[in-house]
This record gives sequence, structure tokens and C-alpha cells, in this order.
Amino acid sequence: MPTPDLPVLEPDSSMLSMKFGREVANYFSGSPLNRLSFLRTDRGFLRAAFSHPSAAFLLMNGLTPLVKNESHLAFVSKSDVESLTGSDPFEKSEEQMEKDFDSSVTQPLILFLGVDDQNKLPSNGTGAEPFKYKEYYGNPYFAVDVTPKGTLADAANGIIEKLKGKGLTFGENSPRSMGLAAPEAAMYGQARALLDWNVRNPFCAQCGQRTLSVNAGTKRICPSTDRAGGELHERGPCETRGRVSNITFPRTDPTVIMAVASVDGSKVLLGRQRRWPKDWYSTLAGFLEPGESIEEAVRREVWEESGVRVGRVVVHSSQPWPFPASLMIGAVAQALPGGEGIHLEHDPELESAKWFPLEEVKEALAKGTSGLGENAPEGYKEGALRLPPQTAIANQLMKAVVEGWGVVSKI
Repeated sequence: MPTPDLPVLEPDSSMLSMKFGREVANYFSGSPLNRLSFLRTDRGFLRAAFSHPSAAFLLMNGLTPLVKNESHLAFVSKSDVESLTGSDPFEKSEEQMEKDFDSSVTQPLILFLGVDDQNKLPSNGTGAEPFKYKEYYGNPYFAVDVTPKGTLADAANGIIEKLKGKGLTFGENSPRSMGLAAPEAAMYGQARALLDWNVRNPFCAQCGQRTLSVNAGTKRICPSTDRAGGELHERGPCETRGRVSNITFPRTDPTVIMAVASVDGSKVLLGRQRRWPKDWYSTLAGFLEPGESIEEAVRREVWEESGVRVGRVVVHSSQPWPFPASLMIGAVAQALPGGEGIHLEHDPELESAKWFPLEEVKEALAKGTSGLGENAPEGYKEGALRLPPQTAIANQLMKAVVEGWGVVSKI
């Protein structure tokens, strides 16, 4: 698999950058799209964007994207998806969609991702002039679920077969598409997270009845009526109806991930899980709990998993992780004097945790990085430390410690 570049940020000479250094951008961030999230409820905008000749569509089959190759997504035009989506899927208002709801009919899932107003992404190949709506300008991008299912299975299969005839495939060999160019990886991550959330939430969490996707895939509602069976009928009661809470929005699960430096700053704490390849280690991580700050979560997770006690915590950067819906909040932390002892009795998640000298970590960052399902890179010496690739925020956190970022002087 090719090693993709990380997102490139615009040059910045602000006072904050001069004081704290350049902002760090991680893989799956740095989207080239202007999301225009406030226009997802504007039917006029969605209809015009969907129908415009410059509109480009990313197709997803079972959460895997349509690709040209391991590095680039493939985008198609409206004519390629109309058999599944219809010619005007945003014609109805949310109120009308609710009145016409039929739980026996599979609705096409169409996600509005944003517009490329900087001309940074490949087009749909039609050569059309960019879309313009009021003061907003650029090529619109949508994602469409073409997973064969329900009453849409035949239409979805037809689209898939036609794409195969054009030599296009879905990324079955790389389900996480970790080799994509950075801007397209961010776009894929957005589409995957939204699609996965919609697929996971077909039923109302309060009453258990089927929900309906609205707002171009970014909201689900629990309709009060249903036309299943051919006649309009009232659905069972739901306590949320008629209230502001009669909605469901996509979830994001905050997760802390941290590179922990020793008291003297000469070593890094790393751990490994049983399922990982031999000699493969990474930084510690865990979910943020309710009522807990980022700093408190870092200290708790490090102690629970390794027994090490941490003092100062500094937030380094963050990474959207759409598998399925995490936001990795990266931090650099430092052990407290007398708190470096390792024991794994609290939480059996880790098979091993060790302090690694900075030089050994630096060597592994240069010669021993790979994805979990990949072989060690060329030049790797058997038995040496192996680490996650640069597309993982863990890699960037270890690099930060090795390069001296965020490691304060001895306490």
C-alpha cells in the first residue's frame, strides 16, 4: 500500500503559531470541502446542487468507497446514480417526507458532503462549469449508499455492474482505505462516519420504531404515521414526538490517546494488545467518560492500563477516526516522580507495557512503521520495535516526544 502524505495546512504566521508552533493536522482531517452545514435544510440549495452537471458522487458499498486505485477515489455523475436515487430526491420537505413515510420501502441514503470551492478535488469528469447558489460557489459532492438491500437491491446491483464494466471497483482489499491521498481520505472519512451512523440507527431509541433519514443524511426522525400496507395509519406512541428531542443526530465518541514521557524525558511509555503482531507497540488510549476532562481521562486511562501515574497533560492535536465514530484527542503527558512503575493488574486490556528509550522509538519511527495488517517495511530488523504508520495519530504523538515537543524539564 502506498504511504500517503498528511494534510497540508496553509502557511500561518499568527502569534499563536509563533508561540506554540504550527498546528498539527492528522490523517482523515484537512477536508477540502466547505460543508455548508447550515444549508442542509435548504431544499432549494440541495435540489439545485444535486441536479447541477458539476455534482460529483462518491459511491459506498458496505462502507467501502468506489476507487480508481489505492490512492484515489472515483467520482461519478448524476446519470450514474439516478436509477437508485431518482432524479429529484430532495423535492419533498421534511414534513412531506414524514407524511409519506412507508417503513416497508427502502429509502435511498444520499449524503451531502459539501462543495469544493478551492478546486482541490477531482471532478466527475463532465467538464461542467462549477455550481453557484447565492454567494456559494464550487462543485457539489454527495455520497450515495449503493449497498444492495431491501427494495433498492436491484437498482444498486445494476449500478455496481455498470461500474465494473467501466473498470471501477470498490476498495475491498483495503476496507479502511488508509492509502488514500489525504484530502480524499478526509472526504471518505466524513462519508463513512455518516453512512455508518445511519445504518446503525434504523430504529428510534425511545420507542423502537423505524426512523427516517432527513437533512441530507445528518438527522433522523421518528415519524408519527406510516403508509406500510397501502394505507396511512398512526404509529405507536413515542414520548419524543412533538418535542425538540424528536430528532437524532450523528454521534461522535471522544477518545484520548497519549504519548507519555518519563520523568526525565528520556523514555516513552508504550503498550501492546494480544492481537497485535509481534514487537508491535503503540501509545495508550481510551474513551472519555461522562463528567471527565481530557486531562483527567488521560491520567485515569494511563493509570488503569499501565499503573503509571501522570502529572502534566498537554493537548497536541486531534484526529477524526471514522471506525465508526471516534474523535481521537491526542495528548502528550509526563509521569510523576515515583510514578513510573508499571503493573497491569487494574485493567487486563494490555498484554505488555514498557518504557522505551527515545533513540529506540526514533529508530522505529524511521524503519519500523506499518499498519496492523501489513508486513514490516523494507529495512526493518527482526525483533526491533514496530510502530503504527504516520496516518495514525499515535505516530505523530511519538514523533512529538522524540522531537522534544511538550516534554517539560525534569519535575
